[in-house]
Amino acid sequence: QVQLVESGGGLVQAGGPLRLSCAASGRTFGRYAMGWFRQAPQAPGKEREFVAAISGNYGITYYADSVKGRFTISRDNAKNTVYLQMNSLKPEDTAVYYCAAALRVSYLKGEYDYWGQGTQVTVSS
Repeated sequence: QVQLVESGGGLVQAGGPLRLSCAASGRTFGRYAMGWFRQAPQAPGKEREFVAAISGNYGITYYADSVKGRFTISRDNAKNTVYLQMNSLKPEDTAVYYCAAALRVSYLKGEYDYWGQGTQVTVSS
């Protein structure tokens, strides 16, 4: 069982940075691939979309095209924490951001077994 707690969300102006953190419980954090997903709150029918993921063993990273070059995912296995550094934020990045854990890295939300409660990110124009 893995419990995930996100933090670091908030209100930021367009063009600004923000760093999200996701702290995980358990002693096997390094075994899990970690992903970040987001869901725009004003569009509840919209699917939760993939943002970024990082593998457990070698830290290989994957990004959605919409955030490539602006967002960076990283992990610190000693601290059981995964990060999402977000730069050059845009109003369309406004969403609730969720971290998730899976046994293998994927951009598919169905592959992830454990989810955090989410943290709100609002980008003002």
